[in-house]
Amino acid sequence: MENLGALAALGVIGPGIGIGILGGLAAAAIGRNPDATPQIRAQFILGAAFAEGLGVLAIVVAILAIVL
Repeated sequence: MENLGALAALGVIGPGIGIGILGGLAAAAIGRNPDATPQIRAQFILGAAFAEGLGVLAIVVAILAIVL
């Protein structure tokens, strides 16, 4: 039963990598076009929120797998 929780907790790795890639690409885009910073920042925050939501979902699934 605890193996299922550990397996579900591995789902946090994906969003972490995704946010890292997203941050790097956003920094590169702002470096290329500083005038577009507000639009790039808005898209970055939205993408990071979705990725973080998947991480939280993976933690919830891990807790449910341990408890149930």
